[in-house]
Amino acid sequence: MKNIFITLISITTLLLTSCSSDDDQPSEQGVDAPTTYKFERGGESTVAFNGQTIRLKMSGELKDAFLDFGSATEASLMAMYAHEKGNNDFNDSELNGSDVNLRSKTATSYDYFFINLVESAQIKADLEGYISSQINEVFPNRMVVASPGIAGQVADGAKTRYVSGRGLEYDQAFAKSLLGALMTDQMLNNYLSSSVLDEGSNRQNNDNGITEANKNYTTMEHKWDEAYGYLYGNSADPENPNLTIGADDKFLNEYVGAVNKDPDFSTIAEDIFDAFKLGRAAIIAKNYKVRDEQVAIIRNLVSKVIAVRGVYYLQAGKTQIADGNREGAFHALSEAYGFVYSLRFTRNENTAPLFTRAEVDVLLDKLINTPENGYWSVTPETLDEVSEAMAAKFDFTVAEAASK
Repeated sequence: MKNIFITLISITTLLLTSCSSDDDQPSEQGVDAPTTYKFERGGESTVAFNGQTIRLKMSGELKDAFLDFGSATEASLMAMYAHEKGNNDFNDSELNGSDVNLRSKTATSYDYFFINLVESAQIKADLEGYISSQINEVFPNRMVVASPGIAGQVADGAKTRYVSGRGLEYDQAFAKSLLGALMTDQMLNNYLSSSVLDEGSNRQNNDNGITEANKNYTTMEHKWDEAYGYLYGNSADPENPNLTIGADDKFLNEYVGAVNKDPDFSTIAEDIFDAFKLGRAAIIAKNYKVRDEQVAIIRNLVSKVIAVRGVYYLQAGKTQIADGNREGAFHALSEAYGFVYSLRFTRNENTAPLFTRAEVDVLLDKLINTPENGYWSVTPETLDEVSEAMAAKFDFTVAEAASK
C-alpha cells in the first residue's frame, strides 16, 4: 500500500512538472505572449507612435548638421532643436510640417522633472551649450590643428574629427546626451510611469475598452506605444524590429543593437522586445501586474545598455591612449561623455534614479574638467575609475562591457 501511494505521488509530481514546462506555457500569468508587436481592434491597428518617429528623424538631421560647416549657424541649429511648425528647419518637408520638436520633450518626464524645473532647464541649457560651442569654438577653427586648449581638427585614422580645446566632440556629446535626456527619459520615466499609464480614468477606460476620441486605441495603449516608439519608431519593420536592430537610427536603437552583439549581452535586444510585447498584451488583458513587471524589465535593460556602452567607449579610448594614439581616442571618449551624461536618466526597477545628478557631475568632472585640458591629459587610471563606478551599479563587469 505504501509503495502504491509513493508511486501515485511520483506520477502526480511528473504530471505537474510537465504542465509547468516552458514549452507548454503560451502565457505569462494569463497573458498570451505575442510573437510580434501587432495589435488590432476591429481589424485595424491600435499602434501609433508618429510623434516619436518624427523626433528620431529630427534628431538625426540635427546631429548631422553639427558638421555642416558650409551652412549651419547657431540660429539654424537652435531652430532645429526648438522647431516651430511650418518653419523650413529640416531637409525633410514632413519634419517642417510637424508641430512637435525636440526641446519640448528634453528632460520633461513626469517622474523626474515634473516638479524639478530647475534641473530640467539646466539640462536644456547643457544641450544648447553644445550647439553654441560647436558654432563659436569649433567652426572658426575648422582648418586649425587642435592642440591642448585650442579647438580644431584631429586625425583619427582616415577620418578628421573636430574637437574643443579639451578634446571633446560636441556633436557626439549632444547626440549621446539627447539619447538620455529625450529618448530614455521619455521612455523610462514618462510613458512607462504608472503616473502616466494610470493617470485619471486611464485604467477604468482601458478596463471598459473606451478609446480616445476618433482613435482606435485606449489612452493606456497609446502611452505604452509612445514609449515603444523611442526605441523602434524608425524601424524598417516596427512589428518585428529586431530584424534590423542597430541600423534604424543613431540613438537607442543603434546601441541596443551594438550591445546585443557582445556575447556577454547577446539576449538583451530580444529581452527588451519581449517585455514590450508582453506588456502591451497585458494592457489588452487588463493584467496590470504583468504590465508593471515588464516595465521593470525594460527600465533595467535599457539603463544597462547606456552603462555598458559608456564603459565600452571609455575602455576603447583607454586602449588607444595606451597604444600612443591619444588624439584618436577623442572620438570614443566623446561618445563616452554623452553616455555618462545619460546615466542621469536611467533608473532602477521602481522610482529612484540609478545615478543622481551629483554623481553624474562627479564622473564628468573626472573626465573632462579636472584633468588639465580634459582628454589631452586624462589618464587610463581615471578612465578605469569612472568605468568601475558605472559598472558597480549593475550586474556586469568592466571587462564584459569592454569586450566588443
